[in-house]
Amino acid sequence: MYKRIFLVVMDSLGVGEAVDAVKFGDVGANTLGHIVENDAYHLPMMERLGLLDFAGKGHFSHGYHGIIEPANKAKDTLNGHYEMMGVILDKPFATYPKGFPIILISEIQRVIGREVIGNCVASGTEIIQELGEMHIKTGALIIYTSADSVLQVAAHESVIPVEELYQICEKISEIVFRDDYRVGRVIARPFTGKPGDFVRTPRRKDFTKTPPLNFMDLLYENGLDVIALGKIKDIFANKSITTGIKTTNNIDGMMKLVDFTRGDFNGLCFLNLNDFDSQFGHRRDKDGYLKCLEEMDQYLPIFINKLREDDLVIFTADHGNDPTFKGTDHTRENVPVIFYSKKFKYYGKLPARQTFADIGATIIDNFNISNKLQMGKSYLGLLK
Repeated sequence: MYKRIFLVVMDSLGVGEAVDAVKFGDVGANTLGHIVENDAYHLPMMERLGLLDFAGKGHFSHGYHGIIEPANKAKDTLNGHYEMMGVILDKPFATYPKGFPIILISEIQRVIGREVIGNCVASGTEIIQELGEMHIKTGALIIYTSADSVLQVAAHESVIPVEELYQICEKISEIVFRDDYRVGRVIARPFTGKPGDFVRTPRRKDFTKTPPLNFMDLLYENGLDVIALGKIKDIFANKSITTGIKTTNNIDGMMKLVDFTRGDFNGLCFLNLNDFDSQFGHRRDKDGYLKCLEEMDQYLPIFINKLREDDLVIFTADHGNDPTFKGTDHTRENVPVIFYSKKFKYYGKLPARQTFADIGATIIDNFNISNKLQMGKSYLGLLK
């Protein structure tokens, strides 16, 4: 039905606690609901598409929308995106709330030839202020983690050049991706500045294990374009991607999305907008989160006005990160799904679904590709 499908992940924009939120200590979490609870928002485009209906506000007049419950066993980026593409891991990635085992740190030090400092759960912006000066004096790597399954490596660009940091992270990933550690991601976190004023740069790079067979593989195998914008390329380890382009922030992501509306491709354009999560969710900045959403809303008309009759847009999220909730972790929430096309004759609410894989199933159904993963159920027949 559609030649081009644009899948936009509003990273962490959950719409209310999932049915199993109690297992994660997340009862009461509602990222979108708490962001707009005071009615002090200006989201005209999102309102028409139906996003505010998830918070019991606004009136929609375009497209279709519904909620999806998570079926994966975690609440992180990798599991959320994997599930969209038809992969639900039997065993979740490991987390390290007390830091990484000494034996692992020792092996990392031996392989990379540098000492390690940090090795704790920490905010990335805070730990570079705390340990940045020591790192500059000693050359030791700053390693830290979070509530997610991630090992982050911070280094000042004048001490360890970015390309060298990437090589270090690649070596570390070969260790921590093993079954005895099961870390989901290694992230290079370069920074600049001076003591008291260190700043992370946009040259972050994620290293992930090659994912299992997924819907993107099926698209690629059938000769379709798979365009990855933002951190999608890193999340899927550059597998089955025809074009991969990094973005510096959400606005850059939206402008690159607009660029691809001007082009001619046949397949999927997959964008992650990460600022919601990294800049505002984890930092518990409710006002900043809303402002970021309002900025996206301002760019949406530019994008939507350039769409063709045979384009389909899907907006969704990968988990929650309620900026009003306790701690700084992701929150176990349902996610929104919004479909828009100029071809639609109708609009309305969709029934709730039980797995993000329904999104990927819809995409391959559109291109008449057999769902050999047997994951998810297509929405295509409901979009009229």
